[in-house]
Amino acid sequence: GVKVGANCVIRNARLGVGTRLAPFSHVEDTEAGAACVIGPYARTRPGTVLADDVHLGNFVEVKNSRIAAHSKANHLAYVGDADVGERVNIGAGTITCNYDGANKYRTVIEDDVFIGSDTQLVAPVRVGRGATLGAGTTLTKDAPPDQLTVSRAKQVSIASWKRPVKNKP
Repeated sequence: GVKVGANCVIRNARLGVGTRLAPFSHVEDTEAGAACVIGPYARTRPGTVLADDVHLGNFVEVKNSRIAAHSKANHLAYVGDADVGERVNIGAGTITCNYDGANKYRTVIEDDVFIGSDTQLVAPVRVGRGATLGAGTTLTKDAPPDQLTVSRAKQVSIASWKRPVKNKP
């Protein structure tokens, strides 16, 4: 009952009943539960474990992470070295920042979390159960359960600013 679209690469993977790989997806050293949807253009790398009904959409990459049932990252996301709970929505452009140049750290996202688009989670960090992260947040401290957490710089417009121009040779 697994469906594999055109131009997929599958290496050392176990795909559960009813899982669907959309075209151009790359799955390596991965376990996927039943009824998962992967791709198109998704990539799972070694150490990826997906529970039942996980959705990874366009240009989503997952490495060394566990994603629990009914969670989704539908587009343009990187989830590395993370533990993701059930019913989590990972917004477009979200990334886990798991490497500081010398060491890797884990990100923990508990159940029922909503992560807004263009969010960075700087590990080690924990997002509490039921939390919401506002779009554009850079999370560097734990987010408490059942609260909205937002970090944004104050928007400023500078009327007198001029765009730089190239020097002519």
